[in-house]
Amino acid sequence: MDFLDRPLQLPLSHRRVTAKYALVHTAYWVLVTGFFLYEKRYLIYKASLSYFALCVTGRILLLIGIAYLNLHYFLPKYLMTKRYGRYFAWVLLSILGYLLVQCLFDYYLYGYVIGPMRNSNWLESVSYNFFSTLWYLALMVALKLSIDWYEQQRVLQQITVEKLQAEVNFLRSQINPHFLFNILNNLYALTLRKSDLAPEVVLKLSDMMEYMLYDSDDSRVPLEKELRYLQNYLELEKLRYGDQPDISLRINGSPNGQEIAPLLLLPLIENAFKHGISQQARQAWLHGQIDLEPDAVKVTVENNKPTTSPPSAKGGIGLANLRKRLELLYPGRHTLHTEEQPGVYKVALNISLN
Repeated sequence: MDFLDRPLQLPLSHRRVTAKYALVHTAYWVLVTGFFLYEKRYLIYKASLSYFALCVTGRILLLIGIAYLNLHYFLPKYLMTKRYGRYFAWVLLSILGYLLVQCLFDYYLYGYVIGPMRNSNWLESVSYNFFSTLWYLALMVALKLSIDWYEQQRVLQQITVEKLQAEVNFLRSQINPHFLFNILNNLYALTLRKSDLAPEVVLKLSDMMEYMLYDSDDSRVPLEKELRYLQNYLELEKLRYGDQPDISLRINGSPNGQEIAPLLLLPLIENAFKHGISQQARQAWLHGQIDLEPDAVKVTVENNKPTTSPPSAKGGIGLANLRKRLELLYPGRHTLHTEEQPGVYKVALNISLN
């Protein structure tokens, strides 16, 4: 827990506040005290140091009393419950109580202690104390509302981040079962043929499962691992379909230690298999190209498709989920375009990694 968010027990109260709250309010009252010390410094010479200290201490204690009576009692009980009349009435009564005590002290101090050096004036004393008290109360309320607003914004931001992360995790969980279903079908087909390639499939699947179970839970993974995961997937699909479809993936450049959100590139390839190669008995092809730049990744995937594709073949749930994940993870830092021509489907994805 952050030090500023640690709870503190207030003296002579059951109320608990954060260290941040205590520091902000302490700084406020230090500034107010400093102002009074500067304003009343002439009392040291015209009265005495003891009267100077008594004047400043009395004002500060009275202001603190009505300020926190307002913050912790009047505000929550009346203003926050929309009983505005009662709120302003109680605030006015508290100020009048302050005025009564302060004006009596001022009358004694300036009328008798200082004496002829300054004549006592009730109207001047009352107006000064009233408006200065109202000013300090307004500042205190503004300070509280500002702190409350900041805390609300911080909580809302935290909730938003948690919501986005939960949505990302949900979308990613939708990808994993679908992918596993395809791979298990591949392995099942190889075992039916009693192919010697089955052990290789198990090893590649094991490597991919390790990536899915451990690495993909991170918000970012090394780009190199994401590319190896994609290559394993293609190799498994090649084993399934044999030499009949033309399947190729070309990678230009080096990852150079870059990181990327996990499982972002798979839907592009997976969609091409689902709505392209798997829909055609012969002469199917899939060509992918990945260009690695110092601060970006550019992926292009093209595949042929039947001339009479069903409506569900246009993108599918894989690309829809990918769009949502990109909006959450790379807002304003990505482009995803699809292009459909007679017999050809093309997807282009650009992601800025910095």
